[in-house]
Amino acid sequence: MLRSFDRQSVFLGLLNVALLTAGAWLAGANFIDSYNLQSMAAQVPELGLLAFGVMLAMTSGNGGIDLSGIALANLSGIAALMLAKLFVAPDVAPNLFSWGFAGFALAIGLVGGLANGLVIAYGRLTPLIATLGTQLLFTGIAVFLTNGSALSLGYIPPLDDFGNSPILGMPICFALFLVVAAVIAFVLRFTPFGVRLMLLGSNPKAARYGGIAEHRMIVLTYTASGLLSAIAGIVIAARNASVKWDYGGSYVLIAILIAVMGGVKPEGGYGKVGCVLLAATALQILSSLFNFMDISNFFRDLAWGVLLLALLAFARFDFGTWLRPSR
Repeated sequence: MLRSFDRQSVFLGLLNVALLTAGAWLAGANFIDSYNLQSMAAQVPELGLLAFGVMLAMTSGNGGIDLSGIALANLSGIAALMLAKLFVAPDVAPNLFSWGFAGFALAIGLVGGLANGLVIAYGRLTPLIATLGTQLLFTGIAVFLTNGSALSLGYIPPLDDFGNSPILGMPICFALFLVVAAVIAFVLRFTPFGVRLMLLGSNPKAARYGGIAEHRMIVLTYTASGLLSAIAGIVIAARNASVKWDYGGSYVLIAILIAVMGGVKPEGGYGKVGCVLLAATALQILSSLFNFMDISNFFRDLAWGVLLLALLAFARFDFGTWLRPSR
């Protein structure tokens, strides 16, 4: 008999195959040609990286959640672009500019994630309230810096190649996404941090009695989530050649949906990177199918919301009470 993780991963794998098959049937053979598959793969990292951040926050328990992901991603891209231009002209040294842009973005993501962790761990705010507050803070700073306008990067070859070009048939940004997923999976499974994080989420009292530094773990977890948001911000900037404070307005909802769909327990203590990755690809395939069928974005957001509520209800429903024989 397959373990629950195996069942979950098999189900999500079959779901991906079923969606691709349905797309080929409903939208035609163009849906599964190499160009469209590469296009879909290039769009997965934005949401997938944010979903990994949500997964880490949820796994830490105590109602963990990170609602500030896309706001921090947008702020990272905006601030990094403005800072990088102060030191390097993109048309003079595009490679140096690209690395500088990435470095500034990662630093801003680290600071933002650290702020989330400190507020939650030492300010004793619930993660929902804390990250909702920092989401508004990050968005407000981004609006202040740009006066609410989009900032254009222009054509910068290294960044454009990273966001849109394939290597060995795979988009570079998607390859990076897979590397990040592998690193997170290794950390959660084979390092003391991963063991402590799972224990903290599943049984915080035992974790405290076991000598696990709860505050330190929370700070590290949300800092890692902030770094993932920054990487997402780099991908967004590279793919769109611009940054804007309100990009991806529905991404918070979809990132949570991907995490829950991937089997992450909202109460904490359980999360598998592979399942979240498969959930992200399934949602992207479905989103692309909606685009091919010219279905309104408003209906798509409605569908995501209904699906999220259904999955949360399903996760909390105890089928055992219905299956036990009555006395």
